[in-house]
Amino acid sequence: MDKRPCVYILASARNGTLYIGVTSNLEGRMSEHVQDLREGFTAKHHVHHLVYYEMHESMDAAIVREKRLKKWNRLWKLRLIESANPEWIDLFDRSDGTILDMPADLPPM
Repeated sequence: MDKRPCVYILASARNGTLYIGVTSNLEGRMSEHVQDLREGFTAKHHVHHLVYYEMHESMDAAIVREKRLKKWNRLWKLRLIESANPEWIDLFDRSDGTILDMPADLPPM
């Protein structure tokens, strides 16, 4: 499987608790999160809805972006999510383990 570095944001619910992470395998990481296979913040606070992600050319670039996003204030993070996913749709399809396109990435109807 090709590595695809990305930064992602999980939420417990719309405007709920947020978690920002980085991975090279978003589908695999999301499977771990929703099954609570990774101990820590997301399992403890039930943060399992993928509401935002962005792909990067390298893991180094993704890590830099993750660190920057973690320093943002909450309002900026909410605006970022809503700019790409205004309805806070869970972008991880649990039925088949795929990642959906963000609404802002889809062509107009």
